[in-house]
Amino acid sequence: MKDRFDLIVIGSGPGGYVAAIKAAKLGMKTALIESREIGGTCLNRGCIPTKTLMHSSHLYYEAQSLQEIGIRYEGLHFDMDQIQEHKDSIVNKIRQGIVALLEANKVTILYGTATILGEGRIQLKTSESELELETGKILIATGSKPVIPKIEGANLNNVITSDELLSKKGNPYDKLLIIGGGVIGVEFATIYKELGCEVEIIEAMDRILPNMEKEISQSIAMSLKKKGIVIHTKAKVTRITEGEGNTLSCEYEEKDTLKITSANAVLLSVGRRANLEGLFAPEVFLELDGPNIKVDEKFETSISGIYAIGDAIRGKQLAHAASAQGIVAVEKMCGKEPSIDLNIIPSCIYTQPEVAVVGLNEEEAEEKGYTVAIGKYPMLGNSKTILSMGERGFIKVISDAGTGRILGAQLLCDRATDMVSEFTTAIVNGLTTKDLAAAIHPHPTYSEAITEAVEDVEGMAIHLIPKKK
Repeated sequence: MKDRFDLIVIGSGPGGYVAAIKAAKLGMKTALIESREIGGTCLNRGCIPTKTLMHSSHLYYEAQSLQEIGIRYEGLHFDMDQIQEHKDSIVNKIRQGIVALLEANKVTILYGTATILGEGRIQLKTSESELELETGKILIATGSKPVIPKIEGANLNNVITSDELLSKKGNPYDKLLIIGGGVIGVEFATIYKELGCEVEIIEAMDRILPNMEKEISQSIAMSLKKKGIVIHTKAKVTRITEGEGNTLSCEYEEKDTLKITSANAVLLSVGRRANLEGLFAPEVFLELDGPNIKVDEKFETSISGIYAIGDAIRGKQLAHAASAQGIVAVEKMCGKEPSIDLNIIPSCIYTQPEVAVVGLNEEEAEEKGYTVAIGKYPMLGNSKTILSMGERGFIKVISDAGTGRILGAQLLCDRATDMVSEFTTAIVNGLTTKDLAAAIHPHPTYSEAITEAVEDVEGMAIHLIPKKK
């Protein structure tokens, strides 16, 4: 028996399910194959559960300072099992919503493991049967999985990845050691420190968040250290061994000196790689780009009719990037012009304060030949930040001095992840600093700082002391 589809999408993460719905809306008979839970890594083992836990940890952390503003309480505590149950309920609710959307758009959902047999052919294997499917086109959206570094002891008990840490119930560890100071490591460090856990980060590069602009990296490091998180940079872990009691011992080299630290658990957070294991039959050979699938501007692979998006290909490992790629890939399959500008992709980190960046930073803009004009506003001058007891931060805008066109922005402040979309819209549509300054932002809001930052480009910010000449 063979079923025939116009498109089969493999993987139901933000790239896969969005692409499947878009394809169905454009008239394609579409099927979606998922080997685990609908929603993929982002919903079940990534973005949503992490941010849900972080929301709980933020509330608990902030509650400890409520007495400063006149709110009294007794016996503040948290229940980790209930926090996890709340996280699971949020994930389940969103998952049910995605399933309802797929069904409403008449996308066929198939549960099982997919193996690509060749152009237009997929074998679907379930616990009960094997079925060969035929399709006009195939879209690979299989996401990624945590990288396990080649460190002695990486397979010991309580040496874990983010997958295991997201599902941990019971009391948090007394101490958590995190190997890797990227986005995942920094976010988990924030969660567990806010819940009262001792946290230590070991990062091989010269600073945490090495892919971010240096000023942001240094500011976040300062904020983490202020909370009591210990950070080692230019440090390399050599091995992990079982320590005394319920601990692990970690040896690492820092400044040519061998050091040892211990913890109840070690989080391996050194990155993620494309999840391609078992995806292709032995006779199927796709051209690769390192560990990723190589694609062209249409997201088509070296085999005609087979496409790939998201973490399966080289690029930013972001849920919203995968969703956008999925939409564009399907539009190109249908001979339509892309409706999304894939060149401008914002990145976010959900620490306190939040981080959001989009477009070019100052150095990148200069490398591209722009004469750069900068505007910057410190958030401790923003009324909403002050009344909300927010931390120090800033909004920085990079523009072309000749035309005033906005090239990029960096935000380090509360609600940065929401406000960055205003700059994304501006960059995509070629807006200038004057265009943004013409819009009235309500008072008191965090977004008022956007007006101040763009006005500062020409030294015209109202709520900023003029620079000394």
